[in-house]
Amino acid sequence: MAENKKKTIVQVLTESYGDLVKHLARRFGTATDIHDVVQDTYLRAEKMPPDMDVQNLRAYVFRMADNIAIDHLRRKSAQTRYFEPLGDHDSLCADASPEQTADFRQRIAILENVVANLPPRQREVFLMHKFDGLSHSQIAERLGITKSAVEKLIIKALATARARLDERLN
Repeated sequence: MAENKKKTIVQVLTESYGDLVKHLARRFGTATDIHDVVQDTYLRAEKMPPDMDVQNLRAYVFRMADNIAIDHLRRKSAQTRYFEPLGDHDSLCADASPEQTADFRQRIAILENVVANLPPRQREVFLMHKFDGLSHSQIAERLGITKSAVEKLIIKALATARARLDERLN
C-alpha cells in the first residue's frame, strides 16, 4: 500500500504538470528555470518515504515545488553574489600586470583546491551554506543532523580552510 501512495504523489505531480508550471511562472516569473524546479520536485516526490501521510497531495506537491523554486532563487542569488563580481573585477583589472593576474589565478586555484580537499561532510555543509545560501537550520533538516552539528562542521571547515590557505599562501 505504501508503494501505491508514492505512485499517487507522482501521479498527482504528472497530472498537475501544466497547472504547476503556470503556478510557478506566475509566482516566480522568469527568475528561475521553471522546468528544472518541476523536475527537482518530481525527483523529491520519488524519494518520499513510503510511510509519509499526506492528506492533500496536490497542495503538498505545489508547496514542495514552491520551496524548491525558492531554493533555486537563493542559489542563484548566492552565485551572483560570489561569482558576478569576478567578471566585473576582470574588466576593471584590465590594467593589471601579468604578475598580478597570475597571482590572482593562483590564489583562486589554491582556494578551489582547499575547498575540494576538505573532509567530505565539512565540504558539503560549507558549500550548502556559502554557495547555496542555506541557513544552518535548512542544512540540518536536509542532512538529518542537528543545527549544532551544522554549526560545528562549518566552524571546522572554516578553520581547516584558513589553516591550509595560510600554509599555501605564506
